[in-house]
Amino acid sequence: MNSFFRRAAIAFVASAAFAAPAAAAGSANSNMTVSANVTANCVVSAAPMAFGAFDATSGNPGNASTSISVTCTNGLDWSASADAGTGEGATFAQRRLDAAVGSSQLAYNLFTDSNRSNVWGTGVEGDGVLIEDTGTGSAQIVPIYGRIESGQTAAEVGNYSDTVQVTVSY
Repeated sequence: MNSFFRRAAIAFVASAAFAAPAAAAGSANSNMTVSANVTANCVVSAAPMAFGAFDATSGNPGNASTSISVTCTNGLDWSASADAGTGEGATFAQRRLDAAVGSSQLAYNLFTDSNRSNVWGTGVEGDGVLIEDTGTGSAQIVPIYGRIESGQTAAEVGNYSDTVQVTVSY
């Protein structure tokens, strides 16, 4: 091979060595830790309870039902309580619906069972029972039963209402 071609071949090989990327000679690894903390949380919503038309002269109680929805973190123990309401003179033994006009009232109560024997309250002695369960991560629908007591013939015609605060503790 003549010297011109030899020098050209060497120059070509040398320039190709600088132009081509170097092959990886090794690698390095690292682990990335990923974490999360699931917190204890609950959400509660209470549907209205509507007794509808109540005949105070019939001698029969007025019954109604509704529900609360409780959504708590899966595995979290929770309890739902209800206060005595805003009716004038209300107690856990006898909640009161106040007339929209005038001073008439209707005695009623809220219960955790369809037999209407377990008053729903705070769980403190004499203040009714709590509703207790364990969260599933999904909405848990809990029925609530109401009863307007019979024999309230002095009740005046009109609309009556009360507001009961529902609290979920966890």
